[in-house]
Amino acid sequence: MSLTSPWRADFPGILALAGEGQTYLDSAATAQKPQAVLDALLGYLAGGAANVHRAQHLPGERATRAFEATRDKAAAWLNAASRDEILFTRGSTEALNLLAYGLEHLLQPGDEIVISALEHHANLLPWQQLAQRRGLQLVVLPLEASGNIDLSQAAQLIGPRTRLLAVSQLSNVLGRWLPLAELLALARAQGAISVVDGAQGAVHGRHDMQALGCDFYVCSAHKLYGPDGVGLLYGRGAALAQLRHWQFGGEMVLDADYQSARFRPAPLGFEAGTPPVSAVIALGAALDWLNGLDQAAVARHEAALHAELLAGLTARDGVRLLGAPQLALASFCVDGVHNADLAHLLSEQGIAVRAGHHCAMPLMKGLGLSGAIRVSLGLYNDGDDLQRFFAALDKALELLQ
Repeated sequence: MSLTSPWRADFPGILALAGEGQTYLDSAATAQKPQAVLDALLGYLAGGAANVHRAQHLPGERATRAFEATRDKAAAWLNAASRDEILFTRGSTEALNLLAYGLEHLLQPGDEIVISALEHHANLLPWQQLAQRRGLQLVVLPLEASGNIDLSQAAQLIGPRTRLLAVSQLSNVLGRWLPLAELLALARAQGAISVVDGAQGAVHGRHDMQALGCDFYVCSAHKLYGPDGVGLLYGRGAALAQLRHWQFGGEMVLDADYQSARFRPAPLGFEAGTPPVSAVIALGAALDWLNGLDQAAVARHEAALHAELLAGLTARDGVRLLGAPQLALASFCVDGVHNADLAHLLSEQGIAVRAGHHCAMPLMKGLGLSGAIRVSLGLYNDGDDLQRFFAALDKALELLQ
């Protein structure tokens, strides 16, 4: 009996795509949106849009209440110690760049920044460029053959010169959880600042910042079944206090004259200019939707669907999985077949997957690949989606091989 999704009907985009003969298997790039999120977006825009924090009129007060309510929801969702530890950004990428610039003053030539070998460009390039600006050393934690971080090597590489550790929570290529507890403990032992890129991991389960113990955690709303253009930056209070401002403009100023200015502390001091008001409000609706789910049912569905995906891929001759994916996605290549050609033939059959280097070029180079196919799953996917994918894959491989 094919796996069904009890949440599929919540997603009008999935239903519309299905009506066009499309099967969407690219949720790691961006997730479809439940009706509650669409309602929140339209409700704000159609009900009288206004800017937040500065207005004394009713539309402005109403927008500000809804906007700040999302901050409360995000703080509760991440179990932050205070709502003031939640900053709104325009996504994980902006949040990581904010941190790279905001923490720069704490680093001196010869200091080390540690990342892992599987980082997305968003959690590589800001630190790479910071290292070049400040004369720092960028240290890369190597992988074992399974795709796991080599913890024995990590214990050697995270040392007295380490000032910052920046690692992903869940790999967007290999689909494996990183050993955050062990890595963060190594960083704390050296007094290093820790940054966790939760872009892929945040949507899977609940993540308690008090238990996790990192200094900073970032994620993007569009992978949380929310809107694009907005993300979250959690910062532990003492860590936030060390950040320097990096963008300047309206709202973030306490006092200014032509020669100098004083700036607000977090969070508003790091939210210069008009924020993405409608997106923040819709993110609140996405968090409400996520909070309303039966987490045990979610975990069962994700696990069962992922197991079916892996079983189908490994059963096919010539298909080689990258690593040993644990959740939500699987990347693979096919002997003698270019990933772009295969993705094109799948797309012609209505199958939406991702092909290429997945914004992780150094990882792909390390694997000796120019790219791979990635299939990634959302809560709206079901067994029928996978059967359509496998049928299309077989047809494409027959043509290509």
